Amino acid sequence: LSLRDSDKDLSHRPKRRRCHETYNFNMKCPTPGCNSLGHLTGKHERHFAVSGCPLYHNLSADECKVKAISREKQEEEVKGQEENNSRHATRHQTPTSKQSRYKEQVSEMRKGRSSGLQKEQKEKHMEHRQTHSNTREPLLENITSEYDLELFRKAQARASEDLEKLRIQGQITEGSNMIKTILFGRYELDTWYHSPYPEEYARLGRLYVCEFCLKYMKSQTILRRHMAKCVWKHPPGDEVYRKGGISVFEVDGKKNKIYCQNLCLLAKLFLDHKTLYYDVEPFLFYVMTEADNTGCHLVGYFSKEKNSFLNYNVSCILTMPQYMRQGFGKMLIDFSYLLSKVEEKVGSPERPLSDLGLISYRSYWKEVLLRYIYNTKCEVHIHISQETAVNPVDIVSTLQSLQMLKYWKGKHLVLKRQDLIDEWRAKEIKRGNSNKTIDPSSLKWTPPKGT
Repeated sequence: LSLRDSDKDLSHRPKRRRCHETYNFNMKCPTPGCNSLGHLTGKHERHFAVSGCPLYHNLSADECKVKAISREKQEEEVKGQEENNSRHATRHQTPTSKQSRYKEQVSEMRKGRSSGLQKEQKEKHMEHRQTHSNTREPLLENITSEYDLELFRKAQARASEDLEKLRIQGQITEGSNMIKTILFGRYELDTWYHSPYPEEYARLGRLYVCEFCLKYMKSQTILRRHMAKCVWKHPPGDEVYRKGGISVFEVDGKKNKIYCQNLCLLAKLFLDHKTLYYDVEPFLFYVMTEADNTGCHLVGYFSKEKNSFLNYNVSCILTMPQYMRQGFGKMLIDFSYLLSKVEEKVGSPERPLSDLGLISYRSYWKEVLLRYIYNTKCEVHIHISQETAVNPVDIVSTLQSLQMLKYWKGKHLVLKRQDLIDEWRAKEIKRGNSNKTIDPSSLKWTPPKGT
């Protein structure tokens, strides 16, 4: 619902004290178990983000209101003192006796900080951490003095109030802190999933990303200025493959940490199961690009562990939305298996696969098996795994899905389904000499040491 529509739907409700505080009631705070009622400042009926959530800060809405009244009284007292001091100010004024006593009082309060947590308190903190993980603020009591903790609480409330003002002014998108669209090169892309960009960027709803260095920005003006100065025209790292306009760059997550982190954040906008964003040092990233006279444009990528105990040849794989359904996904998969062949290993993608990833892999494994059966003109045997670098488990699951694996008289038999082979062959002929294939002779790569 838009704000206008929501006003119509909720017109039967009593008017609120502040006419400018119009909320979309479809909006929900991301804190688990929160009903979005109350506000950390104690001044608003609802909140829209974690920063204003009483539950996240281990408080109730009523406690926030009580604290707000207390803060207002203290601010009035301080303001009255300042006015009184300014009225009687002299050029070389010395602190009054009241100010000196207050200073001593604050010093004493700060000295009262407990030296460490008692056993019961430690257990309470540990239980809180295990129960709520990072969905709640850590318990802050007894970490510092009550005076300093109260100062911190005031700062939190003030920051939350500033965010609320921005929301009322329309500078913050209603609803969850999720980027809805990104401007990427000459494309405007709708996002599919939430990505953990910093909150100040995520709450804008629209992000501007440099398509070469992947730096993210808040406005088109900032992006335009950045592009005028950005010297990047291709990913960092070594170009290990080139044929025509297609190139693949090997980027080390340890040597190019910021680029790889930005690549992961960008990928999460279009992947459901991705969990790696910042710990990129143990991975190599193989970034596929398509070149024109302006530079090498990001087509997709896959990441790969430098040392995988389970011989995964892909940890995460993505084709950018503007290049989907054009054969680039299979090119990325084929390239990952080409690297496995050079390493003389059998590979498999890390699970779980995304929905689109699973469809792409099943299609690829099907083509590999049918091509092998067509070219060898013989029965499927154990060497198919070594020759194609496809894991035997993936081969068996593909044969089962194609109904080519049967159990008869105590033996597993592979049926040669000529109808599937003919169908695949017809598509191959129709495709012809497509440039959407990986040419092993164009690979200039040696396995990194330690793999």
